[in-house]
Amino acid sequence: MTAYFAPEQGNSNPLFKLGAYLRKGEATDSGQQLFLKGGRQADVFYRNRWAFDKMVRSTHGVNCTGSCSWKVYVKDGVITWESQAVDYPTTGNDMPEYEPRGCPRGASFSWYTYSPTRVRYPYARGVLVDMFREEKAKHGDSVLAWRAIQEDPEKRKAYISQRGKGGLIRISYEEAIDIASAAHVYTIRKYGPDRINGFTVIPAMSQISYGAGMRFLQTIGGVALSFYDWYADLPPASPQTFGDQTDVPESGDWYNSSYLMMWGSNIPVTRTPDAHFMVESRYKGTKVVVVSPDFADNTKFADEWARIEPGTDAALAFAMGHVILKTFHVDRQEPYFLNYMRKYTDSPFLVSLEDHGDGTYTPGKFLTASQLADATLNSSPNATHRGLVMEEDGRIVDPGGTVADRWDNESAKWNLALDNADPVMSIAETDSFDTAEVLFPRFDLDTNPEDVGTDKPIGAGIVHRGVPVREVDGKLVTTVFDIMLAHYGVNREDLHLPGSWPRDFHDSSEVGTPAWQEE
Repeated sequence: MTAYFAPEQGNSNPLFKLGAYLRKGEATDSGQQLFLKGGRQADVFYRNRWAFDKMVRSTHGVNCTGSCSWKVYVKDGVITWESQAVDYPTTGNDMPEYEPRGCPRGASFSWYTYSPTRVRYPYARGVLVDMFREEKAKHGDSVLAWRAIQEDPEKRKAYISQRGKGGLIRISYEEAIDIASAAHVYTIRKYGPDRINGFTVIPAMSQISYGAGMRFLQTIGGVALSFYDWYADLPPASPQTFGDQTDVPESGDWYNSSYLMMWGSNIPVTRTPDAHFMVESRYKGTKVVVVSPDFADNTKFADEWARIEPGTDAALAFAMGHVILKTFHVDRQEPYFLNYMRKYTDSPFLVSLEDHGDGTYTPGKFLTASQLADATLNSSPNATHRGLVMEEDGRIVDPGGTVADRWDNESAKWNLALDNADPVMSIAETDSFDTAEVLFPRFDLDTNPEDVGTDKPIGAGIVHRGVPVREVDGKLVTTVFDIMLAHYGVNREDLHLPGSWPRDFHDSSEVGTPAWQEE
């Protein structure tokens, strides 16, 4: 390598001599040229960095259901780097391709794998560990030690107040299991097993660990929650509606939509490999609406941005349901919507009302075949789980395909095809009916200073709404659809239902209207 200096008169320029001294090269007599040798030794690091012994296929299934195909390059048994696979089957000429599937988190996963900050051992809050060890030494029993902490307000406050502030220390697996077991046993003994709620890891991560966690909760009588209650990075509407583990339909079908709403899912960040289907659908005119309190990564793709206040999602969704039900299920009564709900939801099923003794009621449980005097229904298999519907003439029928049939070894039929039933959606559609006032809770009221520090619910109240009813074997019943309309504040003026109802969408004094949620 040769370095050239600007020509100068003479050969005694001190700058030339200084340059040759600092660079440790060979300079000409004139000092105008400097010769340097070497300089490639540093390339060895980069050549070794990208060298590998073999390439294997894998995916990143830890807390992600993307299941992207990655080429993982391994040297001496250590992951060195990764690259996206580009051999997915084509989707055809009229759809975007799936590949390349991957995200920056996947590309850097090997760095996470060997990171010094990766959690490899149990950790617990130091203040809790100190108290537990002290109480266990005093009482000689783990459950008694946990009870001593929980039933001492000062001790309980001491460790709960430190949550979110760090202070974690490494403990052994034995001690971690000891503390957790003591907490479970104490809670079950004092409050009952149904006070233990939990969720386990996503099925896509490991069916063994998922099954073990679910089985544990079920065998102790606990409540198994869905991981969607906390997961928060997959579209929640589909699993809540259809009950499937993830999107229904798959993300590729976003491209076929003409209207997309992103709510509770920041797709470019949490669904990076699939986000392009949403983005590319806009080229063919798809309208995108985003509901988010902040200008998130997905918000920039929105044709309309509903910038809600944090914590007000429920109110906005409630008002949307009010408008949809009022417009398309009551005023216009769209057959497509009503027939879909009649066949594929529990809307026509009967619910018993619980009498409060003062002329008001609250929704109870589903009316089942085991509660009727009808010998045929009462003696049917799994009668305690056989939900019922009503036809126009008031006759109670079994629609078939309920959970009772799912566990019937003879029929093993689980399909609400309504082959032998034509149920009404509302009791008001029958030949005769009465009305009853039903109570619903509300949690949007201003805080009453007198209730602070008491057992009274803060900001809670009661909404009075009416539903059409009929009496069946001494029980007052209505349908899920009737209860839902009352809960959403959707009035049917021609029925003259009791209770408090909004005048229109602009009435802010009643729960459920757009004007109410705006406040």
